[in-house]
Amino acid sequence: MAHYLFGTGQNLQTEGAERWDDKKEGGWKERMDDWKMQQGNLGPEADDAYDDMSMLDEARQPLSRKVPIASSKINPYRMVIVARLLILAFFLRYRILNPVHDAIGLWLTSVICEIWFAFSWILDQFPKWFPIDRETYLDRLSLRYEIEGEPNMLAPVDIFVSTVDPMKEPPLVTANTVLSILAMDYPVDKISCYISDDGASMLTFESLSETAEFARKWVPFCKKFSIEPRAPEMYFTLKVDYLKDKVQPTFVKERRAMKREYEEFKVRINALVAKAQKVPPEGWIMQDGTPWPGNNTKDHPGMIQVFLGQSGGHDTEGNELPRLVYVSREKRPGFLHHKKAGAMNALVRVSGVLTNAPFMLNLDCDHYINNSKAAREAMCFLMDPQIGRKVCYVQFPQRFDGIDRHDRYANRNTVFFDINMKGLDGIQGPVYVGTGCVFRRQALYGYEPPKGPKRPKMVSCGCCPCFGRRKKDKKYPKNGGNENGPSLEGGSDSVFSHVFSPTYCFFNPLTLNFIYTCGAAVEDDKELLMSQMNFEKKFGQSAIFVTSTLMDQGGVPPSSSPAALLKEAIHVISCGYEDKTEWGSELGWIYGSITEDILTGFKMHCRGWRSIYCMPKLPAFKGSAPINLSDRLNQVLRWALGSVEIFFSRHCPAWYGLKGAKLRWLERFAYVNTTIYPFTSLPLLAYCTLPAICLLTDKFIMPPISTFASLFFIALFLSIFATGILELRWSGVSIEEWWRNEQFWVIGGISAHLFAVVQGLLKVLAGIDTNFTVTSKTTDDEEFGELYTFKWTTLLIPPTTVLIINLVGVVAGISDAINNGYQSWGPLFGKLFFSFWVIVHLYPFLKGLMGRQNRTPTIVVIWSVLLASIFSLLWVRIDPFVLKTKGPDTTQCGINC
Repeated sequence: MAHYLFGTGQNLQTEGAERWDDKKEGGWKERMDDWKMQQGNLGPEADDAYDDMSMLDEARQPLSRKVPIASSKINPYRMVIVARLLILAFFLRYRILNPVHDAIGLWLTSVICEIWFAFSWILDQFPKWFPIDRETYLDRLSLRYEIEGEPNMLAPVDIFVSTVDPMKEPPLVTANTVLSILAMDYPVDKISCYISDDGASMLTFESLSETAEFARKWVPFCKKFSIEPRAPEMYFTLKVDYLKDKVQPTFVKERRAMKREYEEFKVRINALVAKAQKVPPEGWIMQDGTPWPGNNTKDHPGMIQVFLGQSGGHDTEGNELPRLVYVSREKRPGFLHHKKAGAMNALVRVSGVLTNAPFMLNLDCDHYINNSKAAREAMCFLMDPQIGRKVCYVQFPQRFDGIDRHDRYANRNTVFFDINMKGLDGIQGPVYVGTGCVFRRQALYGYEPPKGPKRPKMVSCGCCPCFGRRKKDKKYPKNGGNENGPSLEGGSDSVFSHVFSPTYCFFNPLTLNFIYTCGAAVEDDKELLMSQMNFEKKFGQSAIFVTSTLMDQGGVPPSSSPAALLKEAIHVISCGYEDKTEWGSELGWIYGSITEDILTGFKMHCRGWRSIYCMPKLPAFKGSAPINLSDRLNQVLRWALGSVEIFFSRHCPAWYGLKGAKLRWLERFAYVNTTIYPFTSLPLLAYCTLPAICLLTDKFIMPPISTFASLFFIALFLSIFATGILELRWSGVSIEEWWRNEQFWVIGGISAHLFAVVQGLLKVLAGIDTNFTVTSKTTDDEEFGELYTFKWTTLLIPPTTVLIINLVGVVAGISDAINNGYQSWGPLFGKLFFSFWVIVHLYPFLKGLMGRQNRTPTIVVIWSVLLASIFSLLWVRIDPFVLKTKGPDTTQCGINC
């Protein structure tokens, strides 16, 4: 009987399993459909409604989200920071209360340096207290704004590319950037690309014309086969399997044909460059026989040429192409043009007249779009209904091509972009770094962010005074106020305040008057005139442009003709347009510093805006970096000089904007740090020479240390290492990248930062201005060939001096220890440790001086060994720091010796 029951159970189990396997083959959805059919709730209409509801729910979800750093990583990091701060306080107290009387000058110098280093560390460390990551959801963006069968609702984007000198910024590099923009994954009618040629070069103009023609073939090829990246030079030089994920049979054939087309395009560009090497005596002549208007680069009219976007703006397959516009602003002697900041402001006004997109992306000419969905990534923040209204810009990290594997001079700047910027994103947002940034146009126009709804106040009936406030009856003033609307005068609810807010008025370019839509309110001619004057004082005397500034969602008046818009665009790039306006002081890119990017972002944050840091897995943009030592130092010099200029200007973050209190304190700490970091060069230079001086003079900068005090020194060193290790742990930065950053912090600190402080003081005190040169973007034919090129510059003098002094100090200290015996080796080790610390940090600089990798000239090695040997032997023989006396020792035998 038991056997029979077992067999029955086995048969039942087998039959159930067979039924389950049959259903399993159909999939989970089919089983759910069967269940719904049994319930009588499934039909074609119900299924469609279910799918529509699920898509609608997905579209309503946030377009992005914060991803906080794991508490297991960030909490130990914060505890170590607090511990290091306490240890540092005890260390400084010990150093101040225990002077070295026989070397009071060296001791005082070292203490001052250490106090400054501690202050600089606090400014740098605490803005990294709340680091965050972010995620975007591009599928939700498409579900919300790209509904099938309806007009595309993604916001238009105006893209700015700036260039000056085609000899330093090769036209082929600029052309690749433009091609990557035209081929980006975004609706073509929503993209407009503006090229600013601030050098008025005919070479740039002609190469852009060739680029527009090649784009007719390149853009459809990229979109057909989903090419990444969409800059042809980078795509065809990638050392990857380009057949991966490609399934179209014609891909190989079309790719081979496109590569041939691109090589022919390169030859045409190279021919233009070769032709431009020698300027004809009569100047350049255009194809129609007329002289090129920009023959005199410092005295020429404004020029605008629309290459794509009006007539003939289609590719080889008949599809529309994005708009491509060449712009060269007017330049005349006697006018201030404000370099790159002035050129960017000219592009803002031109684009405001021609297309007026609500968002703007600015790129350097050598920064191509590496991720074709970069604009969509930014729109996940700017178009998000929850957070987008208060976001002034979305900053992407800078990534670079062509850097050697070891990144000798820290060109990637990974510590800044992957650690500091993440920390700022958790406060009020990252700083603006000059390229790879998507702006909200209204934020650049000086408007403040919209205010959120205030929390409703508790009111009561008045019977109990303990809860809420008593509800008051409405009272209206006698000067025209009534219950139908606000009064004409007084208070924030007056008609006057509504009339003059951009939400309630627009400018009529035909009558040069303002038309108000605030009920039936009518202002007299005096108020209309005053309002008109205020807008002209702020934005300039262009009715069409002023109208565009009042349109939050962008767009141009549909009745405007292209000819009239082009005429007005020429007007807004004239030399005198910005006179007596707020351009450069409150609007657009801010003037007053060669690092206009930091200043521009700082002004926006002071108005209460916040920024976003977006780090997609595939880098959004990639550019080229100066990997040569001299060019790298000159680049750092320009950045540091701009920071010094901001520090001595009225926009100094230490006190600017304190009244409004819209800039958060940790964000202010970060901005203060960006302006005072060049001044660290003075104590850093002194501290790097102290070990050598101590070795040469046989002095100490610290008194004898007790066992208890030595514990604080050990704890300080351990906290420094622990802070760095934990920082690398939560950020993902490699230890090699961190170490390269530390090395170049010393190299740049005692060279470029030092010169920046001197030049900044000369500019403030003596009015001596310093012109900067554009960083060369040319490439060497040999891989990393530019890395080993030696270019002498005065910036190399301070590091070379510090290096030689420390090498001499090491030789002198060891020679002195050999001469004096065993007991002198103990005190020597402490001095040698700090001296070797300096030499190790300057090692990349030393390799840069020696030239090509693994090819150090033999004569250099021979002379170095010979001189070091001779110097050591002479030092042992002469021993100048030991007092030599002749005759008897008077301290032993007395005065009668």
